[in-house]
Amino acid sequence: MNLNRRIFTAAAVASTLALGSTAALAQAYPAKPIALVVPFAAGGPTDIVARTLAATMTKSLGQTVLVENKAGAGGTIAGGYVMKAPADGYTFLIHHNGMATAPALYRKLAYNPVSDFEHVGNVVDVPMTMLARKDMAAKNLAELMAYVKANAASINLANAGLGAVSHLCGTLFQQALGVTLTTVPFQGTGPALNALLGGQVDLLCDQTTNTVPHIKAGTVKLYGVTSKQRIKALPDAPTMHEGGLKDFEVIVWHGVYAPKGTPAAVVQKFGDAMRIALKDPAFVDRMAQLGGEIPPAGRQTSEGQRAWLTAEVQKWGTAIRAAGQFAD
Repeated sequence: MNLNRRIFTAAAVASTLALGSTAALAQAYPAKPIALVVPFAAGGPTDIVARTLAATMTKSLGQTVLVENKAGAGGTIAGGYVMKAPADGYTFLIHHNGMATAPALYRKLAYNPVSDFEHVGNVVDVPMTMLARKDMAAKNLAELMAYVKANAASINLANAGLGAVSHLCGTLFQQALGVTLTTVPFQGTGPALNALLGGQVDLLCDQTTNTVPHIKAGTVKLYGVTSKQRIKALPDAPTMHEGGLKDFEVIVWHGVYAPKGTPAAVVQKFGDAMRIALKDPAFVDRMAQLGGEIPPAGRQTSEGQRAWLTAEVQKWGTAIRAAGQFAD
């Protein structure tokens, strides 16, 4: 056997062994519980999505998916934690738009959301709702916009903290109307919504996962949903576009990520279980009750999520830089 043939044979054997090892790894996975890390406190919108997903995925994976809450710094603490976790398929991150806004908000961010993770896929899209205290006189969005423009100096707008999607939605609302309102940041969506319910603030843009029960109870006034189409949870609610704010869209999307270097076969197997969960009628129904919808199949894949995130980083980076508000 000549030298070239021996080299070719050795390479072929190594490749076969590697493929066999990868297949064996995927077949044995998972051998223990899996952590799904949430960047926010228990009970919040992303936590609700994560726990519903984890319970559904547990059925097909044959191992428990455990939710771990690591809140703080707009989700960047959890992002840094997962980035540094062992790339063995037992630690994943679920995060919303904060993955796309962090590069612009945090000028010393320790990771690149696009290149420092393996992408699993997007899970659910949740629209926002533009709300006011229940005694706001404006009858519809057109009247609200006119009122805000005429009284901008005396109106306050609540949010869940710098970089929260409620903050970003409020920022786009102000930019669309050409006004600057007094913004009131709270430590989370719960306190912000409570302030609106109590009449201490005038306006709030918040996720349907939080607001649908209060809208139906009439304890807040709804002016529109921020999706392109009306949603099943609030079929009579007009979109912001219908109300007169053309092309206004803010969707809270949730994606799942793994540490960079996690074996492709493991990412695929976890992703397959995730995509099975997204077809589970109980999961779909629970998300619909909260105003959420399953994203298109193309965004449920690794490649689709990476492309989506890349575009979102650009979109929100432009809005954040225009607003001139940064976390550090």
